Amino acid sequence: MWRASILTLYPDMFPGPLGVSLSGEALAGGTWSLDARNIRDFGQGRHRAVDDTPAGGGPGMVIRADVLAQAIDALPDDGRPRLLMSPRGTPLTQAHVRTLAAGEGVVIVCGRFEGVDQRVIEGRNLHEVSIGDYVLSGGELGAMVLIDACVRLLPGVMGGDTSGDEESFENGLLEYPHYTRPLVFEGREIPEILRSGHHKNIAAWRRQQSEALTKERRPDLWPAYEARLPPPKKKR
Repeated sequence: MWRASILTLYPDMFPGPLGVSLSGEALAGGTWSLDARNIRDFGQGRHRAVDDTPAGGGPGMVIRADVLAQAIDALPDDGRPRLLMSPRGTPLTQAHVRTLAAGEGVVIVCGRFEGVDQRVIEGRNLHEVSIGDYVLSGGELGAMVLIDACVRLLPGVMGGDTSGDEESFENGLLEYPHYTRPLVFEGREIPEILRSGHHKNIAAWRRQQSEALTKERRPDLWPAYEARLPPPKKKR
């Protein structure tokens, strides 16, 4: 079973969207498990304080190292990667998702306020992960994104083993356009090539579409994809 342990100030946010559709069915079926724990259970004093003012001054509050360390230490040290959702973290990629999905699961810390004391990040070997170049109110939504991306790759969740093989980022390209019935919608027809039944030509068309979309919308991905292409055959 793939196991996700969440440390958060708002455990009631879970499972949230993870409790429906593919991830929800897999959760109910025992393919993966979710354990959301409240950091405030380890808070200081009568009011269970979890944060304090930043050293050196500045706005906002920072989650205390001693409080968060106790919350982390209450979990079994079973080798699962410990992640901290953070806008300054390493960008989450499909390759990283595949690596995480192939393991035993994850421990995810959801930050709040101005962030987390750097000493617990270093002392508990938290790997900071970002889901994009923007700032959210806390790490919970990012944790849900990461977990959903992993769970859908677990065996049996998507059905066929090849269900995700041609999705965006799996081969370094964005995914090609999709069509279905009706044949004509508001004057727009399904491309004739997709109705031809010629699988080799359809595959070539889809690859061309993926390449064109990637060049247009994500030029940052193109050099890495191009580097993986076989060298052109020399003309004799």
